[in-house]
Amino acid sequence: MRSKTAGAYQKRMIPTVLAACAVTLLVAGSAAAAPKGQSPAKDQHFMTEAIQGDLSEVNMGKLAQQKGQSDQVKQFGQALQQDHGEHLQKAQQLASQNGMQVPSQPSKKQLAIYNKLEGLSGERFDRAFGQAMVRDHQEDIKKYQKEAAANSPLSDFAQQTVPVLQKHLDMAKSISK
Repeated sequence: MRSKTAGAYQKRMIPTVLAACAVTLLVAGSAAAAPKGQSPAKDQHFMTEAIQGDLSEVNMGKLAQQKGQSDQVKQFGQALQQDHGEHLQKAQQLASQNGMQVPSQPSKKQLAIYNKLEGLSGERFDRAFGQAMVRDHQEDIKKYQKEAAANSPLSDFAQQTVPVLQKHLDMAKSISK
């Protein structure tokens, strides 16, 4: 037979145990709902650079098709225009879905490189274009690999982009020799 004090103790403990369980669930739920990875400001910065890069590469691709002397440079320009044009659409859509601002033009540095290349022609254009694309794609690959490892909402997007950037880097190296 159970004592009256044991029954009273159990009645008092049940609400306490239930409250402790509720608090545990709330804390666990809050941790699961918290965003993982980097801050929204870093995501915005990455997407701004990605979109500006795509805008620049589309323009560079068009320029290479117009001013390139070799067929290899012109073909690379066509690949840049097509691949970065498709990537630009995906990047803009992803940025919009995540409430991020979408830039409408390349960065000042990218515009300066474009303007410099625009003033060149012939072999000088081909060589300078190839060198600029090597530097640009090396930087881009580092940024995208870093983003892919950041455990952010943009990680998959970044990871899927790296092989295309690597292909462009290989093409740029072959024309800058």
